[in-house]
Amino acid sequence: MRKPDGKIVLLGDTNVGKTSLLHRYMERRFPDTVSTVGGAFYLKQWRSYNISIWDTAGSQREGLHSSAETGLLQAVSTLPVSPHSHLRCCDLRSSPFSGREQFHGLGSLYCRGAAAVILTYDVSHPQSLLELEDRFLGLTDTASTDCLFAVVGNKTDLVEEGPPRAGRRPGSGRSPEVPKLVQPEDAVALYRKILKYKMLDEKAVPAAEQMCFETSAKTGYNVDLLFETLFDMVVPLILRQRAQGPPQTVDISSRKTPRQTRSGCCA
Repeated sequence: MRKPDGKIVLLGDTNVGKTSLLHRYMERRFPDTVSTVGGAFYLKQWRSYNISIWDTAGSQREGLHSSAETGLLQAVSTLPVSPHSHLRCCDLRSSPFSGREQFHGLGSLYCRGAAAVILTYDVSHPQSLLELEDRFLGLTDTASTDCLFAVVGNKTDLVEEGPPRAGRRPGSGRSPEVPKLVQPEDAVALYRKILKYKMLDEKAVPAAEQMCFETSAKTGYNVDLLFETLFDMVVPLILRQRAQGPPQTVDISSRKTPRQTRSGCCA
C-alpha cells in the first residue's frame, strides 16, 4: 500500500467557505454546513498519484484538540490509501476549550510537509484577507520548502460588481448582493508578501496571476480550475521528492518477526 503522494491544505478564517469549496469539488454539491470543527481530509486520485486535501478549522476555538486527537492527526497524515480513494476519510473533533498557542501548534501540524496551501478569504470581507497574513501565514512554516501558495477569494456569488444598486425587489429568491470589498489586486499584493516572507524569487515560482483565484463554492465558479491547476503543479514536486527520498511503498511480506527470548536470570 502507498501513503498519499502529496498534501494540499486549505487555510483561512471561519466562514470564508473552505469546507464548501472542498465539498463542491469532491462531492459536486454545495452543502448547508456548520463550520468545520478540528479538521477533515479527502483523498483524491489525480493521474496515478494520491493527493490528500485537508480542510482546517478557521478559529482558535474550533482548532483545538486533545492530546489523543493530536496523536490521531499525526497517524492519519501518513495513512496508507487505496489508489481509488476519493471520499472524506477522517473528521476530527475538537475539545471545548481555546488557546492561541495550541491552535498555532495544531495548524502547523496540519501544514507539515504540505506541497501546496490554499489561503482562502471572503471577497466581501476585507478582514478575512488580513487574517491570512496575520494569523495563518506563520502556520505554513512547517510546509515543504518548495510549497506552492494559492490565494483564493470565495463567495463571488454574493457580491455585485461596481457600485451598489438600489431598488432590488425583496423576496426575489436571490441571495442579497453586497459590495465587493476585496479586489484581485489585493490578493496579488498578498501573494507577493508571501513570496517575500518565504524569501522566494518571483522569477522561480508561478506568477501571481496564475495563483490568485476568485471562486464561488455555491455556483461552482472556478472551483475545478483552482484544484486541478494545483494538482498539475504539485505532480512535479511529487516526482522531485521521490527522486530525493525513499520509496513510498512498504513491503510487509519481507518483514521479519522478532525472535522471542526467555526472560529471567537463566536466559
